[in-house]
Amino acid sequence: MTAQNPFKPYSAAPKFKGYTRQAVYLAMRDGIRLAVDIELPKNLPAGIKIPAILQQTRYWRNSELNPPLSWFHMSANDLPSSVRKMKLFFTDRGYAIITADVRGTGASFGVWQYPWDEPSVEDAREVVDWIIAQPWSNGCVGGLGISYMGTTAELLLAIQHPAIKAVVPMFNHPDAYSDIAFPGGVFNQRFIREWSRMNTLLDQNKPPIFSHSILNNLVRGVCPVDEDRDRHLLANAVQMHVGNYQLESLETISYRDEVDPIQKLSLDSAAVTRFREAIASNPAAVYGWASWLDAGTADAAIRRFLTFPNARHLVIGAWNHGGTRQASPFQPPDAPVSPSFPDQWTELVRFFDAHLKGIENGAQDETIIHYYTLGAETWQNTRTWPPAGTHFERWFFGENHSLVSQPMDGEGGKDQYQVDYTASTGSQNRWWELGTATHQTVLYADRTIQDAKLICFTTPPVEQDIILCGYPVIHLEVSSSKSDVIFFVYLEVVTPEGQVYYLTEGLLHSIHHKISSESSPYKIQVPYHSFREACGEPLVPGKPTEVDFGLLPVSALIRRSHRIRVAIAGHDEGNFPRHPRDGNAEFTFYRSYQQACWIDLPVLLLQLSSHNPVHS
Repeated sequence: MTAQNPFKPYSAAPKFKGYTRQAVYLAMRDGIRLAVDIELPKNLPAGIKIPAILQQTRYWRNSELNPPLSWFHMSANDLPSSVRKMKLFFTDRGYAIITADVRGTGASFGVWQYPWDEPSVEDAREVVDWIIAQPWSNGCVGGLGISYMGTTAELLLAIQHPAIKAVVPMFNHPDAYSDIAFPGGVFNQRFIREWSRMNTLLDQNKPPIFSHSILNNLVRGVCPVDEDRDRHLLANAVQMHVGNYQLESLETISYRDEVDPIQKLSLDSAAVTRFREAIASNPAAVYGWASWLDAGTADAAIRRFLTFPNARHLVIGAWNHGGTRQASPFQPPDAPVSPSFPDQWTELVRFFDAHLKGIENGAQDETIIHYYTLGAETWQNTRTWPPAGTHFERWFFGENHSLVSQPMDGEGGKDQYQVDYTASTGSQNRWWELGTATHQTVLYADRTIQDAKLICFTTPPVEQDIILCGYPVIHLEVSSSKSDVIFFVYLEVVTPEGQVYYLTEGLLHSIHHKISSESSPYKIQVPYHSFREACGEPLVPGKPTEVDFGLLPVSALIRRSHRIRVAIAGHDEGNFPRHPRDGNAEFTFYRSYQQACWIDLPVLLLQLSSHNPVHS
């Protein structure tokens, strides 16, 4: 399949070739020194002023290589890679790239108190002050980053520095609790444990070992700054990292406002929403990037688009975390990335050219969402979310595990499900973001075998092509034999041949089943669960209870004669912890007129086009 390009054509011809690198320490207000790389276009003439792209990372700004590559003064950033190619793309087009190890990480001094802590947010102000004081700076700075770095880019808005004109947070988790650590209030056990292990090794200046990664035998450690020839400064910085926050303590909490017993902080301390007012009032432009198949990044990006007036650009693809691989379940794992990397980078340059160089190219006045439709494997554009013409169609649980358009008459019936604790979404699912290190893609194989372990409800074959576009919402009238369980709800499509394709999912820890009476800090399009301790309430065993929650957003084509399926599990083996801890749970789903289970599906009536129409 040829990669499509949904973006406006733009000429971004290179003006330079190659870049130079310098590594220095910058002293912060309290004496803590941050390690910073400065990459400038090679042979930049004196007197030429250029903007800067700032990246702040928790994962080493650059890696030092072992001999013999180190004998040639090579670093990991000199190896052929998409990261190096992207940097060259920007520096060749007249941008400086500034990359900093955040406080307490890499070669920087200090202690990493928790993700995106207050001192690190304030450090960015001083780094920006230093950037605009450089003789090559035109006084304009943009933020760019993927994942952790994406949130540091978004938090540049919080400092309200006048030099920050535009930021591009990519595949990030502005609400760490719901977007990655506790989706649906469920501890993301596999990911957090491995992320913690990786961070611990990085903080000890040891490269993490990833399966099938060429870097395992090449990397010595983080690059010291240029002045630190004997590495004594690096050794002193690494010694300070002994006091860094250890993520394993998250396993002891359940609520977003519950205080970590070791760090004495809650995950609310890491949420971008603590700076909501400052971000909302910042005029800097925001361009969010996310994927339907990457943890909760698409949900986070849509919330941002709906909430903040400056977040008027958004792209949602079918990628793995970081966008290095195509991830649509309807494509082979080696399908080309769509759009291609050069097309993506050209779009970023167009955005930054508009806001950091003042080039009139249309990006200044745009409100646009570029989104990929699974199944159709095409890109579409819209100015609103969901796109105009979207409405909800309700499908009720019916007899013989069907989905029907009308609720059951009279007393109806019920369906019982003994939770199968071997059910799993596999090892390369949307929640396993560390696969980025080895360029793994998200892989959801045919779900037929797994669905045999779940309770499933399926529509008749649809009579015409339909498009699902938005947030499905599940309503369960359910009882459980145990008070502490998890509901996993998968939305799938079944082909006429019987193959089952994953589309999206939602999950909810039962202690969070109450709908909150509070207002959400974001504009959202699903029932609001606060995940706060005051709203916590276990189920009463055997008592029918209403459980409503949204599934993660998606855009997908359901072809004529295919069927839509809701598959429900009580566990995802290998990824999330088991609830209850002991014993087995049984769910009972009710389907009478008075007690009905249903799913609301966002159906878009507009015809898909390969010409990327803009839906107003």
